[in-house]
Amino acid sequence: MMSKAAVGLAVGIAGIFVGYCFYFDQKRRSDPDFKKKLRERRRAKKQAQQKASSKILDLRDHEVVQKFFLQEVQLGEEMLAYGDVDSGIEHLANAVAVCGQPTQLLQVLQKTLPPDVFKTLVQRLPSVGQKLVMQTQMAEEDVE
Repeated sequence: MMSKAAVGLAVGIAGIFVGYCFYFDQKRRSDPDFKKKLRERRRAKKQAQQKASSKILDLRDHEVVQKFFLQEVQLGEEMLAYGDVDSGIEHLANAVAVCGQPTQLLQVLQKTLPPDVFKTLVQRLPSVGQKLVMQTQMAEEDVE
C-alpha cells in the first residue's frame, strides 16, 4: 500500500496542476483579442469549407477532367488506407462518374476493393453522377 505521505503528495500535485490550468484558461479568455481571433479562425475555416465545396468542374475541358479524375482516385485510395471509408467511397465515386470508361474502372475496383466497400460504392454512384450533372448545369446557367 502507499503511504499517506505519497497519497498526499500526489493529491497536492494534482491540485496544483488543476489550479494552473484554471489560471491560464482564465488569462487566455480575458485577453481582449481572444474573441476576435476565435471569430477570425472560425470565419476562415468556414470560407475554406465553402470554397472546397463550391468547386465547379468543367466537363468539356479534357485536361481538367483528367486531373480531377486522377486526384479523386488518389484521394479515395488514401482515405481508404487511413480507414475513412465514407470519404474514400465518395472520392472514388466522383472518379467513376467522370471516367471515360466507367465499366473498366469498376471492374478494376471490384477486384481491388473489399466486397462491402465495392457494394457501397456502386450504390452511391447514381447520387454522385446526379450531383455532377447539377453542378455542370448550374455552371452553364451562371455563364449565360
